[in-house]
Amino acid sequence: MKIKLSSVSIDDYDKALKFYTEMMGFQLKRDIPLGGGARWITVVSPEEPNGTELLLEPNASYPAMKALKESLVKDGIPFTAFEVNEVQKEYERMRNLGVEFTMEPTNMGTTTAAILNDTCGNLIQIYQVTGG
Repeated sequence: MKIKLSSVSIDDYDKALKFYTEMMGFQLKRDIPLGGGARWITVVSPEEPNGTELLLEPNASYPAMKALKESLVKDGIPFTAFEVNEVQKEYERMRNLGVEFTMEPTNMGTTTAAILNDTCGNLIQIYQVTGG
């Protein structure tokens, strides 16, 4: 069994695609029209272009997802997390691009993590394994 696809809930295809490619640094893998304005959009890490794909999945028709996202943001809990090689470097790069962070890089024992707002209603954690 392998993990080949994961998703993040979004509110707008174009805004999400712009954020996840231009700010996060992922690259577009698939953009397939599904009819009625719906699309199947995935992005991947440029370090693993054939690795796990991240599906940018709209949540407009799922009221429960909207409530979940709002609760997670209110409590400061990230929707998902991505590992980076140097969290301080990525934090500075993205902050210089205008990304809003809710937590600066913080040592958490075996990891150093930062939390950012993805402009789609999610908090996203970036982390670097530092020990253990």
